[in-house]
Amino acid sequence: MTIDSNRLLLEFEKLRRETNFSVINSALPELNLTNLQPIITLVAEARRDYLKALVELAEQNTGDQPTLEQIGELKAKRETFDELVSAANALETAIQRDYLKVRTSRHA
Repeated sequence: MTIDSNRLLLEFEKLRRETNFSVINSALPELNLTNLQPIITLVAEARRDYLKALVELAEQNTGDQPTLEQIGELKAKRETFDELVSAANALETAIQRDYLKVRTSRHA
């Protein structure tokens, strides 16, 4: 890679970080463990609901395949869980890339 390419990529990364910070940070409150807890709880509850539905489906099994309705209910729970995991991961990435202001408990 040429020096010019490296410089362009460095400037591109700086621009991306500044733009994302400006756009995202202005729309969200400063993050801390207190306001992150409900997000983590939401994901955990969706995981619980999805796994619970699977276990209940297995317990009800009489040797036949699940009905389309049962699969539909399980699928809806998976989609909810997957979407919440994706959103939480996007938030984690935004924090890792310094797109958001954060406050740790040590600085509170």
